[in-house]
Amino acid sequence: MAAKKRTLKLEIDGRFWINSTKGKLVGKGRIELLEKIQKLGSIRQAALAMKMSYRQAWQLIDEMNNNAKVPLVISTRGGKGGGNAIVTEKGEELINIFNSLSIKFHKFLAQQTEKIIF
Repeated sequence: MAAKKRTLKLEIDGRFWINSTKGKLVGKGRIELLEKIQKLGSIRQAALAMKMSYRQAWQLIDEMNNNAKVPLVISTRGGKGGGNAIVTEKGEELINIFNSLSIKFHKFLAQQTEKIIF
């Protein structure tokens, strides 16, 4: 009696980064931070929404701004009414590029997953 062939369903998963010549620019988490800043208008509020410290959010923004040709986020210090932050036009462009690539990347992974027989 021949043994039944069993197949195991596998799934390919992955992440990608967009880097500049200076280092890491954006990945999924940094894009999420930029999108939260865009929506909430505040680094502090974006950090709270992502359950990260303001310091960590600020460090990520500083690194992105330093690794990009032009700033991706511009902020003003707080005061009586509090500070605010905006995602620049280049920042918005980078969000759109990343999200477009992400769709294509995950589609590619899904197509490759279908080809795996194990």
